[in-house]
Amino acid sequence: MTEPGPLTAWPPAPLKTERLVLRESEARDRAAFVELFASPEVGTHIGGARPRDELQQAMPEVPGRRPGLFVVELDGAMIGMITLDRRDPGRPGHVRPEGGEFELGYMFLPVAWGHGYAAEACAAVLDWFAAARPGEPLVLSTRLANDRAMRLAAKLGFAEAERFEEYGAEQWFGVLSS
Repeated sequence: MTEPGPLTAWPPAPLKTERLVLRESEARDRAAFVELFASPEVGTHIGGARPRDELQQAMPEVPGRRPGLFVVELDGAMIGMITLDRRDPGRPGHVRPEGGEFELGYMFLPVAWGHGYAAEACAAVLDWFAAARPGEPLVLSTRLANDRAMRLAAKLGFAEAERFEEYGAEQWFGVLSS
């Protein structure tokens, strides 16, 4: 098994799909990041929207520039983001006794919902991750009540490993089937 460690050299070259480009964050993405975190629709799934004025003040000039974060771009504009982060060992849900597995996360602007962009972008990131970290487990956690996220997890090949209560709701925890 691969030892835990950082992602391979970051950032990778932009990943391109049929309709999307997945790339490192840039200053031009700032407004979309604010919109994403201020959106009441998105907030429903992540514990609530944040106040727009607070985000405007706190958001760095180039938000999200860090290893593991891909901006999802459609026709030159950011429509969402995908993250690959180490899962906190103190949280429930792990496939290794010591925890620290990489976890797939994503958020898209509501205007991008229902068009298959999340599936297309996540599939590209999963392919990249499999090549960058062969044999490394990848997990995903979502609220059981989030039907869209549950369907996407199944489509991407995640299999249920367990369920638990977290953030005041029942959570579904899956592991990518190889």
